[in-house]
Amino acid sequence: MALLTLPVMAPVVAQDLLISPALVGVYVSMTYAGAITATLMGGATVNRFGAIRVSQWGLLMCAAGLLLCAVPWLPAMGLGALLIGIGYGPITPASSHLLARTTPKHQMSLVFSLKQTGVPLGSLMAGAIVPPMLLGISWHASLGVVAAVCVGCAALSQPLRAELDNDRQADLPMRWGSWKQPIRLVLAHRTLSTMAACSFMFSMVQLSLTTYLVTFLHDDLAYGLIAAGLALSLTQLGGMAGRIAWGYIADRWLGARRVLLLLAGLMALGALATTTLSHDTPQWAVIFILVTFGASAIGWNGVYLAEVARRAPEGMASMATGGTLAFTFLGVVIGPPIFGALSTWFGTYRAGFMGLMVVASVSGSLLFWSQRKTSHSPSPT
Repeated sequence: MALLTLPVMAPVVAQDLLISPALVGVYVSMTYAGAITATLMGGATVNRFGAIRVSQWGLLMCAAGLLLCAVPWLPAMGLGALLIGIGYGPITPASSHLLARTTPKHQMSLVFSLKQTGVPLGSLMAGAIVPPMLLGISWHASLGVVAAVCVGCAALSQPLRAELDNDRQADLPMRWGSWKQPIRLVLAHRTLSTMAACSFMFSMVQLSLTTYLVTFLHDDLAYGLIAAGLALSLTQLGGMAGRIAWGYIADRWLGARRVLLLLAGLMALGALATTTLSHDTPQWAVIFILVTFGASAIGWNGVYLAEVARRAPEGMASMATGGTLAFTFLGVVIGPPIFGALSTWFGTYRAGFMGLMVVASVSGSLLFWSQRKTSHSPSPT
């Protein structure tokens, strides 16, 4: 919710500051630039301080970043974006560390997917709560309210620390070179490298959709801000349902690789269908397409993270997660600005969605050929 609060209010902020709403892509890139650095250090910091403590510090960093974004000065907002990213980055390695210790192998996709519903739930809350809040208070104060919620969540999690951080190694030395270890681990394992490459492209699709959806509906389809925010919330709801459903399907029937291949195809079709929308399209059809699109573009993360944790060497789930997430976040850094540039160049956000269709198709091709290569490899003797 912290990360997407500003994108949801982008049309209002842009009008107040006399800037283009397409610059929200730069904001998202800056948040994930901060997240890349933080997630690469996530494994080492979790091992030393514990997953709960790292998550608490992450929430406090997000709160500080939101307060800086409330300052109507672009350099302050840029610094705020970086702080939000630094707070956001280590939270997934921390949660993967906890779940990898406690989840049976045959249930990992479903359990990780259930955990990952927190991401679209936060986005749903941003879309449902922030636009109505803007009718009563300023956008500056709205950012302050979300910052206060982050601080409150950090305080509420304190009673969990004694039990869940009991494996921390307080005397573990912290070295700057620790950021290289997750990357080396990913590049040394072909399965992890494939997951990293696919998550790089999937994240381009996911964050471009969630970042620009409100602005696309507002500018291209003439939706009001509250209606556009509600559509974003429903899209995120589709993502939440998708995360649970895909996790169950992966564990029960298809396996993680086949499910991810299926999702790549659904993302491509969803992006293509979105380019056909206009202000004449019935609202029910718009919502149906966006919810279906969200189920794939937002629903892949749990299956992917479970596969990473499953394939990681014993006791290295948080490090492997941090290494692959660096590539995931790199896709976020690159994706929204490219989406914004294409949309600006062609004068319509439909051009950006056409670019997402191409990206999803490439990721599906990579998954297909990597599976074929695996299936044709000689069996070990």
